[in-house]
Amino acid sequence: MHPGQAEQLVVALRKAAQTLLERKSIRDLQQTLSEIVAAAVETVPGATAGGISVSEDGIVDTRNPTSRGISELDRLQGELHEGPSITAIESPTEDGVVIAQDLAGADAQRWPRFAPAAVAAGYRSMLSAQLATAGPMWASLNLYAAEADVFDLEARLTAGLFGVQAAMLLHGSEQAVHLGKAVDSRDVIGQAKGILMERFVVDETEAFQMLVESSQSTNLKLVDVARWLVGEVKRRRARRTPGEGARIDGARIEGSRLDGELFPPER
Repeated sequence: MHPGQAEQLVVALRKAAQTLLERKSIRDLQQTLSEIVAAAVETVPGATAGGISVSEDGIVDTRNPTSRGISELDRLQGELHEGPSITAIESPTEDGVVIAQDLAGADAQRWPRFAPAAVAAGYRSMLSAQLATAGPMWASLNLYAAEADVFDLEARLTAGLFGVQAAMLLHGSEQAVHLGKAVDSRDVIGQAKGILMERFVVDETEAFQMLVESSQSTNLKLVDVARWLVGEVKRRRARRTPGEGARIDGARIEGSRLDGELFPPER
């Protein structure tokens, strides 16, 4: 790669990152995935289509493909457990990039079941870059080309660097999603504790223990018990009929200590 190409690569990567951050997709996992694919297809030399394969708990799924055909090919790799994306996820090279230069030629032997399907769909070359390397979710960015031998050293380098950048953004988005869920759970548990503190004149620790005991006795998650409690209070305050309102498996909670003490039988 000559100096001019290196400069173009840096500019392209900076532009891709700026676009992602300006659209605040780091706060939205699905939006981030879409932007990663679009930017990669535009940035990596030779790429004309793409998608992302995500493996969670051994199940491989496709995310944000540029076309239905790509979605089917990415999903097929998961079903066959074979293809460049699977290799990139499970047995990547040192730089995390796996290239199939000609799926109708020598590379057909590496992935004998997937290669014919890719060629039949109109794609001879494929490049997969590993995005996630730890945690419950593993992922690869998959780029496709209609012609053989289109992914050269420059494309490999670009995809490798882009994969590192995309992995950081993907990780940030995933953490933001988990953080949002954690905040929501904390808020509803806080509301439930407030209800119990007011009803039984107990402190925060005692209110939390009541939720824990109810969770154990009903075999429900603590946050689900809290959601039921908050929803039930809202329902009763609105004077709705017993069948309405937000409930989390209320049948299991009804008759429990929490239900009996907080909500005595209505007359």
